[in-house]
Formats: sequence, C-alpha cells, structure tokens
Amino acid sequence: MFLIQNFEFVLFALTLLGVALFHKQTMWVALTGMALIIIYRLVFNDPADPFQLFHHLGEEGRTLVNLMGLLFGFAVLSKHFEESHVPNLLPNYLRSGWMGAFTLLVMITVLSSFLDNIAAALIGGTVALVVFRGKVHIGYVAAIVASSNAGGAGSVIGDTTTTLMWIDGVPALNVIHAYVAVVPALLVFGIPLSIIQTKYQPILNDAVPGISIDYRKIFVVALILAGAITTNILLDFPAAGVWASILIGALFTSTPWSELKNSLKGTIFLLALVFSASMMPVEELPAASWQTSLVLGFVSSVFDNIPLTKLALEQGGYDWGMLAYAVGFGGSMVWFGSSAGVAITNKFPEGRSVTRWLKSGWWIAAAYIIGFLVLLALRGWEPVTGYK
Repeated sequence: MFLIQNFEFVLFALTLLGVALFHKQTMWVALTGMALIIIYRLVFNDPADPFQLFHHLGEEGRTLVNLMGLLFGFAVLSKHFEESHVPNLLPNYLRSGWMGAFTLLVMITVLSSFLDNIAAALIGGTVALVVFRGKVHIGYVAAIVASSNAGGAGSVIGDTTTTLMWIDGVPALNVIHAYVAVVPALLVFGIPLSIIQTKYQPILNDAVPGISIDYRKIFVVALILAGAITTNILLDFPAAGVWASILIGALFTSTPWSELKNSLKGTIFLLALVFSASMMPVEELPAASWQTSLVLGFVSSVFDNIPLTKLALEQGGYDWGMLAYAVGFGGSMVWFGSSAGVAITNKFPEGRSVTRWLKSGWWIAAAYIIGFLVLLALRGWEPVTGYK
C-alpha cells in the first residue's frame, strides 16, 4: 500500500537516474518523467479532491513562470555582457596562475551575495570562457556554480531560498552567519579546482589589443541587474524587472534574442524537474536539528530546494543560517541540483554528465561537509522561533 500511495517517489528517482545515464537527452528524460508522474497523480487522485493536481499547478505556477523568466532573461544578460567586451579586458586585471582563477571564484561569490545565483554563474562563466580562451575544466565549471550558490547563502536578496525565509518573517541577520560556513567551503573547493584549471589552461594575462567597450551594453546589463533586485524586493518576482529592463534596452541597442533558443532545452528541463519535485507527497520534514539540516543539503543536490525551504518554514525551529547554507550550497554537488547549474550547462554542455561532474567536482561535496562542521563548531545549533 505504501508503494502505491508513494509511487511518485519511484518515478522521480527513475527520472533522476535517467538524467544521470542519458545526459545528452536530459530534457526529454525530464519531460517523460514529469508526464508519468502527472498521469499517476490523475489516475490515483484523492477522491475527496479530484482537482488536486490543478490546484497544485495554480500554486506552483508563479514560481515556474518566475524561474522561466530568470533563465531566459539572464541568458540574454550574459550575452549582453559578453558583447560589451568587458570580459576581454579582465585578463589584464586577474593575476596569473591559480590565484587569478581563485580570484574569479571569489568575485562570483561576492557578486551572488546581491544578485541572483543564475546571473552570477552566467557572468562568471562568460568571463571564464574569455580568460581561459574557451578551455574550461569541468571541475572549474562546477566551482563557478558552487561559488554562485555559496554567495547567496547568507543574503536575503542573493538566493530564492533566503528570500523565502525573509518574506516569511525570518530577520535578515538570522541568515548572515551562513557565511561562517561559506568561507572555509570556498577555500576547500576553490583552491584545488583553481589549481586544476590552471594546469588545464592557465589565464592568459594579455588582453587582445584595440578592444572598445560598448557602454550601451554595459548600461543594459546594469539595468537588468537593478530591475531584478528591485522587483525581487518589492514584488518577490525578479523576472518582471529583468524583462522590463531587457525590453527597455532593446530600444537603443541590439538584443541577442538568439539566446532564448540556445537556453530553451535547459529551461524546459529545469521547469519539468522542479514541477516533478513539487508533486512529491512530502508533507513534513524530520524534526528540526543540525543533523536534519546537514542531510537536507545532500537532498537539495537532486531535489528542488524551494519546496524543502517552504516545508522547513512551515515546521519552524531551524537555525536559518545553517539551513540556508545547506539547501543553497548543497545544490552545487550535482549539475541539476540548482538553477545556476542548469543555466551554466547551456554554455558548457559537457557539464550535463553527472559522472564527470562528480568525478571532477567531488571537492564541492567535501567542502560542503567541512564548511558545515566549521559553522557547527563555531556557532553551534541556534534555532530561531517566535519571529513571525
């Protein structure tokens, strides 16, 4: 009876297995898995609520539309940034050797503390393609994603999960101590993966001569980022600001609409996976504890962290900074564990191999554990209640 009532988990697990095995057909695997879960939910619907699935779609619709808008919008942003020629000048400002590669990861981490992690990852990936002359090691691609997820862990405007906490009433200062874990984690994965990248392809410090900056493109990039931050704070819907800014920018400079086509498969894949995850019959989490938070980090590497965060907020009793680090940074361990990972694999399709991601980026899993233990040792378990 349990298997029949919870067969959605089996279908979702098979979907994830299919994504891992057929990394060149991930979109179709995700769509097939989603379709099977929908069919199962329709056939074995709760007789007391025959329209349960449609109610669920209505609840998740806003999240899915926002995510779609961000994935498409930030793909356009990254192309604007590339066409501004600013990345071509960065080799003059990054140090040679692994320190330059590590500095780029630090920059991405800082950037994602106030930007969406998708934008930070795509900007970082664009820069990496230029400074490493198109030869970026898969481990370093994973490091870019990890940096973009780490930066938002302690900021209520840097990640969707922390923004959800903020909206629910968690004070901004109650998540900022996530950075106690982020710093050691960044050192643990950032330094070795920067060394590996440098051995694979070092930074070439001499920029191409005669580069002319397109300031109109720079203005559009700034406009998009400002729009995302503003509408995230005011409307909890950053995609609105992103697309309003893109359309305004289209009035005075060319817009790379072709990027919508280039990111289409990745966007459909993530939307299908997120919606499939949201249909899992998870009604509650284990009792709040640091052990539960640690495990949720690993769960978020394959399961969308938004419903996990919502469940944690409904349950209460968590150390919100610890949870923010866990569900935010934990998604970096597998490429489809975060929207940033899915977005960047549109630029680096070889990253869609789960085997290669884990083999080259295992440092990230080690960094997650070490960062978590450092946070636990220095601050302990500090659950916060009574904030609403």
